[in-house]
Amino acid sequence: MPSTQNPPLIGGAIDPTAIRPLLDDADVERVERSALRGRLEALKAEGFTMLLDLGAADYPQRTPRFDVVYHLLAMPLRAASVAEVGKPRRKRVLCGVPGDDAHLPSVSDLWPSADWAEREVFDLFGIVFDGHPDLRRIQMPHDWEGHPLRKDYPLRGPARERSPRPAFALKSNVVAGTPPAGRTLEALEEQVKRAREERSS
Repeated sequence: MPSTQNPPLIGGAIDPTAIRPLLDDADVERVERSALRGRLEALKAEGFTMLLDLGAADYPQRTPRFDVVYHLLAMPLRAASVAEVGKPRRKRVLCGVPGDDAHLPSVSDLWPSADWAEREVFDLFGIVFDGHPDLRRIQMPHDWEGHPLRKDYPLRGPARERSPRPAFALKSNVVAGTPPAGRTLEALEEQVKRAREERSS
């Protein structure tokens, strides 16, 4: 029997779907890569003057592999009422990018806020934004190998993945709170034994 509480309870906990905001707060549009630049220029001319964010997602088993998402907001160009300001027009533009040719046109000349966002997507996903004035890493060190948010990226990073894992657990590769096991336990027991011997002598 469903809960009659407001907001509804599931097993004593608030149902998160009952309190989250509606997800239909923006028009979502998928655009082909060849038409992306023209469509974004048209949207800016229609009043979507603010690029809130630009991000990417990796779907390695899919073609095209990546999605790049542009979050746009239409800002009123005149004095607006409270109702208009409270319900702005939003647009999400998705564009598929193939993994073997990960290139898109830069929009940093249309929206300066795209500058660092495009650098971040380049850094973490390896998607190149043609025409960007300064496309270089922004989060990872400049000599970092690969792109860490790709789903096929090695968990320890390419350089560490090529090196063997240490046989003895060190502080740097054991999560805090992990119970001792194997050689670590033996080493700890040996340390305790030595400490007790020193204390008794």
